[in-house]
Amino acid sequence: MQIVICDDEKKIQELLAEKVQKLYPTAEVILFASGQELLWSDKDPDILLLDIGMPGKNGMETAKEFRRRHKKTILIFVTAFAEYVFQAFDVGAFHYLVKPFTDEKFLEVLQSAVKQYEGRDYLHEKGTPPFMILSGGEHIMIKPEEIIYAEVFNRKILLHTIDSDIEYYGKMKELEKQVGENFYRSHRSYLVNFAFIRKYDVKTIYLEKGQALMSKKSYHEFVKCYHRYHQKRGKQ
Repeated sequence: MQIVICDDEKKIQELLAEKVQKLYPTAEVILFASGQELLWSDKDPDILLLDIGMPGKNGMETAKEFRRRHKKTILIFVTAFAEYVFQAFDVGAFHYLVKPFTDEKFLEVLQSAVKQYEGRDYLHEKGTPPFMILSGGEHIMIKPEEIIYAEVFNRKILLHTIDSDIEYYGKMKELEKQVGENFYRSHRSYLVNFAFIRKYDVKTIYLEKGQALMSKKSYHEFVKCYHRYHQKRGKQ
């Protein structure tokens, strides 16, 4: 497990690194002193602890650029600036810690993030097997865990994946069976992956890339299934 800490204050870097390594001594901890330094690196961390108030490119600007290349990194803001909390949704932040915070709170958030990381790894190795589709005359292997959501578009299915959008002729009912229980049919035209949901309301599900409609009759059942999904992952 690789954990990156990006903060311009050396004392904060060392303090956070000490807390991380005390709890997870086998983790690889890497330190960066600026957002630009992080973006220039070739690291693809499992968890990123990111400050916002840094000189040059601030943490929120860094996060937006970072997300273009690193879709799966679990992002935790560690900052003294509470006013950016709502913008954190736009970059798929896992949590937003406002300084000062207690050791107990930091460890609680870090442990939750590690559980999510371990859950993703578990699903990758033990999850629903990949399946083949025919798109534009090409046979393409699809991994369910890489699908963010699917929608019906012009009588075709449009798969929005981590890396690309793929369209093919198929039926949503058949796709539901292929992707497994970590997905939910929120609307007759939409199928969403629980792993990529950032927030939701009675009309819309906001994902790490794009959004899906929520039908009124599906809302309450969706909430139950979504909570069940997180409970299951918490036990893994």
